[in-house]
Amino acid sequence: MLRATAATTVAAAASDAAGPSAPEMKTFTYREYSRCLPDALRSLASAALEIRNAQLSTVSTPASIAARQHWARDTFWNLIGGRRERIRITVRAAGRLERQRYTVEKIAYQSRPGEWISANLYLPKAAAERLPAVLFQAGHTKNGKAGYAYQCCCQGLVQLGFVVLTFDPIGQGERTNYPGPDGLTRFAVADDEHTVPGRQMLLAGETMTRLQLEDAIASLDVLAGHARVDPSRIGAAGQSGGGTLTMMLAAVDERIAAAVVCCGNTENVACQDFRPPGSVDDAEQNFLDRGVAGFDRWDLLWPFAPRPLLVLASAKDFFDTYSPNYLRNGREELQRLAQAYGVLGRSEQIRYYESPLPHALSPVLRLELYRWAAQWLKREDTIIDIEPPVAPENDRDLWATSSGSVARDLESLTAFQLLKARSAGIKTPSAPPDLQQILRISSPRSRQKLNVLSTVRSRSCLITAAEVQSAPGVWVPLWIFTPPNPAHKMMLVLDPKGRHERWQEGDLYQQLAEQVIVCVPDLRGIGDLQPEYSSGAPKYAASHQQEEAYAWASLIFGRSLVAQRVEDLLAVVETLSQHFDNAPLGLLAAQGSLTIPALCAAALDPRIAAIYLSQHLISWRSITEQPDYAVPFANFIPGILKQTDLPEIAAGLAPRSLVLGECVDSAGKPASEQHIREIYSGTHIRLAKSAAWNRNTLLSFL
Repeated sequence: MLRATAATTVAAAASDAAGPSAPEMKTFTYREYSRCLPDALRSLASAALEIRNAQLSTVSTPASIAARQHWARDTFWNLIGGRRERIRITVRAAGRLERQRYTVEKIAYQSRPGEWISANLYLPKAAAERLPAVLFQAGHTKNGKAGYAYQCCCQGLVQLGFVVLTFDPIGQGERTNYPGPDGLTRFAVADDEHTVPGRQMLLAGETMTRLQLEDAIASLDVLAGHARVDPSRIGAAGQSGGGTLTMMLAAVDERIAAAVVCCGNTENVACQDFRPPGSVDDAEQNFLDRGVAGFDRWDLLWPFAPRPLLVLASAKDFFDTYSPNYLRNGREELQRLAQAYGVLGRSEQIRYYESPLPHALSPVLRLELYRWAAQWLKREDTIIDIEPPVAPENDRDLWATSSGSVARDLESLTAFQLLKARSAGIKTPSAPPDLQQILRISSPRSRQKLNVLSTVRSRSCLITAAEVQSAPGVWVPLWIFTPPNPAHKMMLVLDPKGRHERWQEGDLYQQLAEQVIVCVPDLRGIGDLQPEYSSGAPKYAASHQQEEAYAWASLIFGRSLVAQRVEDLLAVVETLSQHFDNAPLGLLAAQGSLTIPALCAAALDPRIAAIYLSQHLISWRSITEQPDYAVPFANFIPGILKQTDLPEIAAGLAPRSLVLGECVDSAGKPASEQHIREIYSGTHIRLAKSAAWNRNTLLSFL
């Protein structure tokens, strides 16, 4: 991870040119800090892979396969929040479309009290006996079940003699939560309809995964209970996000007799050659803590064995939609699962097929789906080489509501409304929290020496480039500004833009250093510790080169990004205290998104005498109280409202001084002084008149 500066190369060249008498040139070495966060995740991925490989190495007999299946099903439920009691399903009819060979019934039903699902039921006209059926799960099109290719598939299946039920996923079609002028989502992509509320849900201990799975189970209830359906011959199929949801349903519901996963997210995070941040995608697809449990996406399919399973993939997805490991990892895991099918005597009931076309339910993949369904649900060897004639309808003609919105017409609760009600029912404990346990961080490494890289003189102070090791493979770079005269106090300053923002001559840090030692570190993901680009195609690398993607990956491996930053801070405090002979740390000052790790670090280290937080988020609870929020996902901790909140952490700092230089709500708007004083109690907490961030303000809090 070490890279010599350009000066080293220049010195060598000068030496070669001038001979032994060439003047000596002073050089030093900077570390490749952009690799620290990726390397930390690689280490966690490697540990998760080791756990999972060790578990699977013992799975070689029917009994051990059965044990793995039970474990996978139970672990999945635990990771997503547990099973809930199912409600009694009532179907609301809203009309039908009569076509030559089939009808389309427009229906709605509830998966949870107060939340309606809009759906279409395709019924063949010719046969009257009980028929095989397919639950089709749409991918992430804005218009949901009305997506062009999805209609083609449903029309094709119904003409081949299947009853087909397809429904709008949360946030799509008639279930749009954040509508724009056209009634469909105002977000650029439908995925955000899942992820925006999905992030908020985590704070209250809920997951978008469980909500979507409950929708699929309720839809299966409707399909299995229909008078024309043979409940022993029900299949599940889905494309893209619907393919991933099919995997989830296959893991937990034994009513599925055959399954087709098309372009689903069939990539493990714990895999060989893990490329940070890995295949993190929509909120419902990121199962938190699964790395710690040794569970991964392919474990969703183990409980389904040896029932007929077809996995369809786009070969272009490995550089267009998912990560560079998508195909290789999928093929490896398919072989593992196929071996289990062989042990169970059903090798012919698992198949994998790749299309060269991009990410879509293209005609070639639809034909593969039809053949699989006919073979295992109709139990026919019929050759299907041509898709039945299809003619997708206008979106409006498929609506199960008059206006195209279950929220308007049926007063259905949105995902945010469900979350808000759940959050309101949580009473956050007022007792001091065990932050070390909540954040899952170990004690800072003791007797860690400051690694001084170089010291140079500025006009008003000395500037030291240094680094602190905060974890194996993780080094925190920092500037230390030292006054020309001995100083007896230190100030630790955190800027979300990084340590380079105000270091220049005449700027804030050198102004402060006229009176106090000023230390300015970067933290993981900030400044020089921003992660390097992952290898692979630019579309994938660019879309995942975001702090949010690294925050998701961190949570998957059981280590939140906020906890990693607290770990960095504690290591800095420990190391600086030793380096400066236990000189008191008079003030920890932080701005914006770094106020939360600063507050947590101060709660864990009593050597921090005073804290100043500028533009501090008023509470985690506030994130669950409005649909539009602007809090970085790096500061989210799953289930935190059941354990503590920011005002409770602040109360535990007493008697040390805490100054709040403007608190903001989750949308970034200033909170009223009355509201702040209502929830931040204690004589040790003061409210500043503004969020000022200048020399006089910071020095006044020492």
